[in-house]
Amino acid sequence: MKFIFIADFFVEHILGGGELNNEECMKILISQGHTVSKLQSHLVTSIFIERNKNANFIVANFVNLRQECKSALLTTKYVIYEHDHKYLKTRNPAFYKDFIAPQSDIINLEFYQNTLAVLCQSQYHLDIIKKNIHLSNLVNLSGNLWSLSTLKIIEDISTCSKKDRCSIMNSAIPHKNTSDAVNLCIAKKFEYDLIHNPVYNDFLAEVGANKKFVFLPKTPETLSRVAVEARMMNMSLITNNMIGATKEPWFKLKGKDLIDVVYKMREDIPSKVIEVFE
Repeated sequence: MKFIFIADFFVEHILGGGELNNEECMKILISQGHTVSKLQSHLVTSIFIERNKNANFIVANFVNLRQECKSALLTTKYVIYEHDHKYLKTRNPAFYKDFIAPQSDIINLEFYQNTLAVLCQSQYHLDIIKKNIHLSNLVNLSGNLWSLSTLKIIEDISTCSKKDRCSIMNSAIPHKNTSDAVNLCIAKKFEYDLIHNPVYNDFLAEVGANKKFVFLPKTPETLSRVAVEARMMNMSLITNNMIGATKEPWFKLKGKDLIDVVYKMREDIPSKVIEVFE
């Protein structure tokens, strides 16, 4: 199969969770013998889409995709690999009661309606989308993709002895809500470490050095890679009801048992993507 992967950014631009997942998805598809090319959304043109109309398009984050290109894609085979909520002006369901936005805040509806499938990160993610735009083409991927090298590092960390302390992600992003995580630890008299390390593997090692991970997001996390990573590293999770991963059946596992499930995701998720196009 020939795939064209469209996204606002890739790992060479931003090292975010969505970008890491997308990169691994492309690598796995290539390893299976498929052809995959990638293009940033702001560089896509309607002429490019017309010239490649027989390709299979995977559209991830598409904030910078021009309207004329969305319209051109309607006549092709495409899926939306959803990482948040781009059918909302705000991209954040937390702004609305019961996560249901008024119709005036719904955008890109035709683009979502005409895709072969909207690939969701979790059932929680899927349910929020469904009650806003009522689609029947929603697919729960129930997970994310990690590289083999990262999973090996996580497995090593999972077996290390841990300090009786809490790890808190020190994020400047308001909805990650570092302040409430700190306040909870102070109130409960938990010792804690604020962790912010731009080197991904070092960040994992620092988080995984403690027994507990505290994360209290203010907006619904479609999955939350860091929460899954904490569980894979044999940590307890102190959180609220805003994390999609916690509602998946596999999340009750931790350590090697969960790592084995995540290895299987490397087979299951790309298979679901291919299945939609077939």
